[in-house]
Amino acid sequence: MQCPACQHTDSRVLESRSADAGKCVRRRRECLNCDFRFTTYERVETVPITVIKRRNNKEIFCRNKLLNGLNRACEKTSINTQTMEMIVDEIEMQLQQRNPKEIKSSELGEMILNHLKEINEVAYIRFASVYRQFNGINDFIETLDSFKSSKKFAAIL
Repeated sequence: MQCPACQHTDSRVLESRSADAGKCVRRRRECLNCDFRFTTYERVETVPITVIKRRNNKEIFCRNKLLNGLNRACEKTSINTQTMEMIVDEIEMQLQQRNPKEIKSSELGEMILNHLKEINEVAYIRFASVYRQFNGINDFIETLDSFKSSKKFAAIL
């Protein structure tokens, strides 16, 4: 590790501890040349996830974009920020475990809807209306009918 003060490459680790909820290691270091102390963070390098959009253009998966969409759908509902973070964490973990590291935006939307279906009906309908691009009342009615029938089916089981 190169010292930020003198660019010397030898340093010793003074302290190591877990950071970012166990996702990285924080290390305090001291340069062996100039005694300058600095902090480094060590993370697992992951292959970026690519999202294939509706018009076949590709973009890198953005956790914040997913969280913003959930925030809008869950506005003024009983769903708290921790629950939304948990949903995004779980989806991101599932995506990291897949091969190849590409997902269609439609699949990603369905993954979110599956989580919302179990948690809050209003958030489910709000997210579905944007994600599925509802054009009118009939789209809402169809979604509500399919939602009700899947709930009834689940109650029978």
